[in-house]
Amino acid sequence: MNKHDWSPKKYFILTYGCQMNVFDSEVLSGILEAMGYSPANSEEDTDVLLINTCAVRQKAEEKVLSKLGRLRSIKKKNPEMLLVIWGCMVQQKDLAEQISSRYKYIDLIGGPHALERFPQLLEKARTSSKTVIDINDEGERDHLHIKRGHDFKAWVPISHGCSNYCTYCIVPYVRGPERSRPPERIIQEVKELAKNGYKEITLLGQNVNSYGKDIKGGLDFADLLQRLDAIEGLARIRYMTSHPRDFNDKIIRTIEKGRKICEHFHLPVQSGSNKILKLMNRGYTREYYLELINKIKSRVEHCSITSDIIIGFPGEEDADYQDTLDLIQKVQFDAAYVFIYSPRKGTKATAMADQVDLEIKKERIKKLNKIQGKISLDKNRQLLGTKQEILVEERSKTNPDMITGRTRTNKIVHFSSEENLLGKLIDVEIIEAKSWTLTGKYLP
Repeated sequence: MNKHDWSPKKYFILTYGCQMNVFDSEVLSGILEAMGYSPANSEEDTDVLLINTCAVRQKAEEKVLSKLGRLRSIKKKNPEMLLVIWGCMVQQKDLAEQISSRYKYIDLIGGPHALERFPQLLEKARTSSKTVIDINDEGERDHLHIKRGHDFKAWVPISHGCSNYCTYCIVPYVRGPERSRPPERIIQEVKELAKNGYKEITLLGQNVNSYGKDIKGGLDFADLLQRLDAIEGLARIRYMTSHPRDFNDKIIRTIEKGRKICEHFHLPVQSGSNKILKLMNRGYTREYYLELINKIKSRVEHCSITSDIIIGFPGEEDADYQDTLDLIQKVQFDAAYVFIYSPRKGTKATAMADQVDLEIKKERIKKLNKIQGKISLDKNRQLLGTKQEILVEERSKTNPDMITGRTRTNKIVHFSSEENLLGKLIDVEIIEAKSWTLTGKYLP
């Protein structure tokens, strides 16, 4: 049997990167199952092995390239298997060409815009003696099959791409400019999910707050939230990611008045230094950010605020780093996801002067994480003895007696129960607090 007459049966997908990538993998799974494939249990025992890649940081790309090297032996043992490399990393033309040249055993390379063409590309790859490549920057993303990862919570994209062009970020170059989905399609999709028993939806976009700016006379993000909040059967609405520059008073009022919109605000500040924020092209100052946080805290009771921070951006001096530490102390984030600046080819920051030494970056991130860890612990300790509603998400893989859920404010809670509570909204009493997780007692 050879590649030309082989009839595929199973697929396996490995996903790297952001929530939009996770959703894209759900779409790819849906398309494959509509084509007659079923999920495989491992990457060794499959007919189609697909790696959905990320381009945001160098480390993510290095992981994929390392993985490709290890897959050579799997492909050698199973030459009939179709090996597919997908996503943002290979949307970069030079990388796509480098990979196809170096790893000649790859059958298909496709960027995120090629989803609608995936079935035809896969068929072409099966009969081609060369790697099939589609990194076209155009493609329909609606009306595609989706295999949801859960039956109680779902990702719902409201826009694709980004038009912000932060100087460190590759996303606008690989996902294209921001394009808002028509509001009626989003609302209909969420109504269908609620009708089918889904309790929670997460609205996805590189910058959800600018939703609708490219649609004449359309809804803005606050309007969309209001419409979705009115849908019967739905319990929770989340959204990511927010850009502080576009997080206005109307959105705050909408969340304050909403019944289902979760009181979790993830607002990536990236730096506490005005000099660095300007170099990053973030479009706001530290003073604006602190004022925004104060507005949210004064209007939305019992909210949680989390952030992303980049350490060691070009030109970051000790005074800029101290400004970031100062901002962290002033805001008191519930959690902060801190990253060392990663140069991305094609972005403006890569060519900037005054690149920061790696050892200085490591020293700074270590100190910042220690400070933030203490703040997170203090914030979580404030919840001891309180009753919290959580959506039960999964049973622990390491301890079958423990179950995990999330509060409305996105706090992870572990608790013990023998009941099958998956997908249910339950109450727990918080009995233990750590920096990143809580332990609760189930209150039947």
